[in-house]
Amino acid sequence: MRRARTLSRRHARAGWAAIALALAILLTVSGCKPQHAAALAAPRAPPQVGVVTIHPQPIMLTTELPGRTVPFRIADVRPQVAGLIVSRPFTEGDDVAAGQALYRIDPAPYQAALDSARAAVAKARASVTSARLTVARDRPLVQALAVSRENLDNDLATEQQDEADVASALASVETADINLARTAVNSPISGRSGRSAVTEGALVTADQTTVLVTVTQLDPIYVDVTQPVTVLLRLKRELRAGLLKRAGPGEA
Repeated sequence: MRRARTLSRRHARAGWAAIALALAILLTVSGCKPQHAAALAAPRAPPQVGVVTIHPQPIMLTTELPGRTVPFRIADVRPQVAGLIVSRPFTEGDDVAAGQALYRIDPAPYQAALDSARAAVAKARASVTSARLTVARDRPLVQALAVSRENLDNDLATEQQDEADVASALASVETADINLARTAVNSPISGRSGRSAVTEGALVTADQTTVLVTVTQLDPIYVDVTQPVTVLLRLKRELRAGLLKRAGPGEA
């Protein structure tokens, strides 16, 4: 009897649990139906549609060609005579003109050499004058058999030698004059001066390897553009076809 009563109680409890679960499901479904129905009944917003109108028009195509600027001319200034720098009449970094003096070397020894060469010319000319007088004096004596023919030949040879000495002395004068002019170290080109390697008081030698200053000409100027050959051929084809417009003369 006790066992039968226990089973009946358990069945009763299971029945009440099933009834409670069914009521909970009914309440949940009934609560969701109004919200779902409201969502379905709400009007939907129309989708946003963008419109683009296409019109043909020309555009500019740009091709970038990287390059490197190179000076038009570069001059390394070196002394052509040896001596002491007494002045530097230019400012580093300034533009200089062709023929402008950049350095001045002590001209005193070269002026002395020029004076000595001129004196040698005067001496050689005096010797020529003496030789000509001797020839003029001995020529009639040879005809009178008062002087031998050999003496006259020697006089003529002495005259020619003295004339050669005059020519050599004149060449020495020209050389001394050139060296004196070279004591002024001038700029060979017009351009921008660089940094000076020496100052006043420096001793320089002729044709030394050390550069006194470098002058670069920047107007006009080169622009080296390194590109493959295929790019160059393509640009030429586009120029011939009229797809590219050539710049004016003298323009980049």
